[in-house]
Amino acid sequence: MSARELRARRSCHAVPGSNPRFLEKAQGLQSDQVFLDIEDSVAPIAKADARKNIVEVLNTGDWGDRVRTVRVNDWTTQWTYKDVIEVVEGAGANLDCLMLPKVQTAAQVQALDTLLTQIETTMGYEVGRIGIEAQIENALGLINVDEIATASPRVETIIFGPADFMASINMKSLVVGEQPPGYDVGDAYHYILMRLLMAARAHDKQVIDGPYLQIKDLDGFQRVAGRSAALGYDGKWTLHPSQIEVANEVFSPTQQDYDHAENILDAYEYFTSEQGGAKGAVMLGDEMIDEASRKMALVISGKGRAAGMKRTDKWQPDS
Repeated sequence: MSARELRARRSCHAVPGSNPRFLEKAQGLQSDQVFLDIEDSVAPIAKADARKNIVEVLNTGDWGDRVRTVRVNDWTTQWTYKDVIEVVEGAGANLDCLMLPKVQTAAQVQALDTLLTQIETTMGYEVGRIGIEAQIENALGLINVDEIATASPRVETIIFGPADFMASINMKSLVVGEQPPGYDVGDAYHYILMRLLMAARAHDKQVIDGPYLQIKDLDGFQRVAGRSAALGYDGKWTLHPSQIEVANEVFSPTQQDYDHAENILDAYEYFTSEQGGAKGAVMLGDEMIDEASRKMALVISGKGRAAGMKRTDKWQPDS
């Protein structure tokens, strides 16, 4: 990412803000990101208490180096402004991002940006530090995703929200993320996933796949996560602790691929230097590498480094 720090988001774990036990338990999980929810997983009468719970746990909990995010309610509800004001004023120093659901237009992201800037200025926080994650959950949001991705420098991720999206387009299915009955060839979600991916990559954003609600079906979760990981997605939501390890594995390079990517980068840097002969295309073992190889290796090495991987094999000029 060019403007904002690249954060590991292989596993983005959802925690209802209305459940203090879950909020406490989440601190000991191995997810890259945790998002504390005030939206769909919290009943309307519990939202006020959820805000208080979230502020307290952000300020007193031990979250390590995970990305700390809060999902507020969308702008069509009566709760959004209080979600933002109470959470950011109360715990802004211990908050990395706000997630805005059901984003349909760039103006909705810009409104959140403006409110955040006012709060940061009032509270003496660093202006612009808190990021925005935009969740796309309907047809209009998908059509406007390029404008949404560039609506604010705060935008860090584009997120696919499959359940609401399926409802918005009248998809014939009640199983979130699975192929609808009758769609027996190809992938019904391929266009949606690719459209979000193109918008994110065109504007240097991360892109995250949404939840898989059959939480006891880890094989199904791995299969669906593998689909978006193969396209190039950065991570996926997890709803149950058992899904976290699977997501971390699926969205990480293999050790062999990570080592190979780092070796390509080292070898290419050496061979293009004066000491290495200032060559543009060279052999690395049985493989020819060039500038395109370097760009591909940067992707794999970046994912591995963000995941905290360490090299087990290091190329040397005489190897």
